[in-house]
Amino acid sequence: MGTEIIPLVFTQGWAAGINAYAVVLVMGLAQRFAGVDSLPGALGRTDVLAAATVLFLLEMFADKIPFLDSAWDGLSTFLRPAVGATVGYLIGHEHADLNAAFTAAAGGVTALVSHLVKSGVRLGVNASPEPASNVAVSTAEDITVAGVMTLALANPWLAAGIAGVLLVLGLFALSFILLRVRRWRRRYDAWGTERGLGAERA
Repeated sequence: MGTEIIPLVFTQGWAAGINAYAVVLVMGLAQRFAGVDSLPGALGRTDVLAAATVLFLLEMFADKIPFLDSAWDGLSTFLRPAVGATVGYLIGHEHADLNAAFTAAAGGVTALVSHLVKSGVRLGVNASPEPASNVAVSTAEDITVAGVMTLALANPWLAAGIAGVLLVLGLFALSFILLRVRRWRRRYDAWGTERGLGAERA
């Protein structure tokens, strides 16, 4: 695998920050049934696949309900980076040409950044009064993660490039949402000041 480990670790870290269980499921199924022997054997174990399937279904359900998705993201703040780090370690450990500690750190940090971007964007989406946007965004995330991870098994560098672009776009989207929130808060404060609400709170 050689230098292809680096883009694979980055891609799975980005994907784990969005849907960690989909990452384990896609890689585990590829290792177990598609004959991709370069992937860690632990991911193809029956118990790992079963647990990943159950957790993926739970996440798919929770991630599409406004505000429940944010609560789920809160619970996943440590889980998603941990999965990214663990899979990164397993990939590095499987191939002696790269230090497993480095691949674990790379996978974990990438997953954490990706998770924070997803969580922030989803909080902004939850501001919408109807649930359709939440379902659409969640479904798009699931499809994108599955597609990019599948591509990573055939062309790691191309998949890493796509993951990198999506991560940057996510950061821009998050910045835009934060700017809108700040504008809304300034307008709300100004509205309260005009009506003397600020003085009453003081």
